[in-house]
Amino acid sequence: MSDDPETVRQIAALSMDTRPLLVLDVDEVVLEFLAPFTRYLDHRGYGFQSESFRLHGNVVETATGTAAAADTVSGLLDDFFAAQEDWQTPAAGVSAALDRLSGLAEIVMLTAMPHAHRERRRTLLDRLGIPFPLVTTEKAKGPAVALLAGERTAPVAFVDDIPHNHASVQKHFPRAGLFHLMAHEGMRRLLPPLPPGVVETRDWADASAKLAAALAV
Repeated sequence: MSDDPETVRQIAALSMDTRPLLVLDVDEVVLEFLAPFTRYLDHRGYGFQSESFRLHGNVVETATGTAAAADTVSGLLDDFFAAQEDWQTPAAGVSAALDRLSGLAEIVMLTAMPHAHRERRRTLLDRLGIPFPLVTTEKAKGPAVALLAGERTAPVAFVDDIPHNHASVQKHFPRAGLFHLMAHEGMRRLLPPLPPGVVETRDWADASAKLAAALAV
């Protein structure tokens, strides 16, 4: 069980069924994140340097070139999430892919972000025509995926851009099919090694075909 009580509450409120389950990350999977976040940073007087696979350490003050302090980066990220409706856009090809996959599986979006921003994200996703249930978590994703899967015997697939999220799901729900997808090509080139067994995908066209095969019953 997830050690995030709010995540547990959100999952308990869902009307789950026994179909195959597709669990999707949101940032860099369903929605563009790094590209709009970079534009937001510029708006705030900061820049983003893609030198390593992380946010902290890559955000710099535009005027001085000095790396922003960790708490400053965290604050900028929180501010960005508060304003996400003005900045974030769908990942290329996601709408067509999810239209197809929703005929094969139950789809739930699982996003790692402060619960306080859940309603803003829900509003944005609804406006973009992405109506699938949304769960937020401030803890590891593996226990949440296990809770979402429940006792179903049908296939379960998980899509995320962060290697440690795949490792968490692998630990807590080993039979899930794991798929890596990341919208931002520049950051994808800096990706550390994925856990064994994670299937890499180039884009939503590629991911859709691989997920359809994995979710087939």
